[in-house]
Amino acid sequence: MSMSRNSRGTCVFCGREMSGRGMTQHLKSCPERQKAIAEADQKIKGIRTLYHLRVSDAWSGYYWLHLEMQGDATLDDLDHYLRAIWLECCDHLSAFRIGDVFYFSYPPPGGWGQERDMNVRARRILSPGMEFNYEYDFGTTTELIIKVLDVRKGGPLSSRPLFLMARNSLEPLPCSQCDQPATQLCTSCVDKHGFYLLFCEQHAAEHGRKEAYHFEYMMGIWNSPRTGQCGYEGPAEPPY
Repeated sequence: MSMSRNSRGTCVFCGREMSGRGMTQHLKSCPERQKAIAEADQKIKGIRTLYHLRVSDAWSGYYWLHLEMQGDATLDDLDHYLRAIWLECCDHLSAFRIGDVFYFSYPPPGGWGQERDMNVRARRILSPGMEFNYEYDFGTTTELIIKVLDVRKGGPLSSRPLFLMARNSLEPLPCSQCDQPATQLCTSCVDKHGFYLLFCEQHAAEHGRKEAYHFEYMMGIWNSPRTGQCGYEGPAEPPY
């Protein structure tokens, strides 16, 4: 299961499709985004601090999100958002690592050093240019890299703590047995082949019957870095 580092995605404001690198530049000047910001600024009383975050998986960089986070939102809000759109499977522990400080969903007993909970507001710890890490599940770990690309003052684009501005699109991957798009992967085959085998619906069923008990290891393919890990079965229903 090979993923290109420079995956493409779609801007929610104008619908343009482009590479992840191009999206970072595009969102700075997208006319439709600027229009949405102007409208939001007119509706708000007072000034809010809002952060432009780029979230990507640490392993390949194939999966990415561009988010706007309200300054009064907490790391706990960001944790819940990432779980909903990308990660949640078995209510695992998670943590942000910012500098030498770990912000845990539930601080573990015994201590790892400097530990805090996630009930801290973004405006108290985030600044443009900073980069930090996030981990979900300390067994089968999914690690993300979060970078603060920019900050603005004005009205939020949503009443929710976070707003999705763009994300990567999942490129169709072929079945390992035919040219049809794959919909499932076999996690058991990693031990045998060193990588996931991908299957369309027909060949997934055939593989499950041919290889004893492999049907128990078939999992769906999702637009998420959690695909194929633990018990992940896809994102929550929006809105997040």
